[in-house]
Amino acid sequence: MERALLYNVEVDYCPKCFGLWFDKDELRLAKDKADENIKWLDVDLWSDDSKFKIAKGGKLCPIDRLPLYEVEYADSGIKVDICIICNGVWLDRGEFKQIINYLKQRGDWEILNNYYKNLAGEALEIFIGPKTMREEIVDFLIILKLFNIKFLVSHPKISQAISMLPK
Repeated sequence: MERALLYNVEVDYCPKCFGLWFDKDELRLAKDKADENIKWLDVDLWSDDSKFKIAKGGKLCPIDRLPLYEVEYADSGIKVDICIICNGVWLDRGEFKQIINYLKQRGDWEILNNYYKNLAGEALEIFIGPKTMREEIVDFLIILKLFNIKFLVSHPKISQAISMLPK
């Protein structure tokens, strides 16, 4: 394994297969830096027991040297390998890009279809969220900005009418 910067986050990678190893929280940090507009959208691979479908994989954790387990990244269809001891995540070549693309699509859908639910959830996370208060406020503001942009793009006549209003 060798070290490299991925969106300003130091990760390990295999020079043979180009797989990536993310220590605990590094995947979230890299995802947040890869696209500011999906920063608010977090996937906790360990949070929901009912959706947690785990299968024994064929790889070993580079930290603990114990077997990694395959788990689906949310409902994306992307199988990632996790270590249940150190909470590290192994991504095969190209899976980070697939995750970013999945999160962009999911974020677009969530903003337009579950806007108020997500806005309320992010508002609540300002006070009880897993990140710092500043990070949670930034996530809340991103949702406000994205809805404004997506709403105006989805409704060009309203956008045009607003632009004609006196300033």
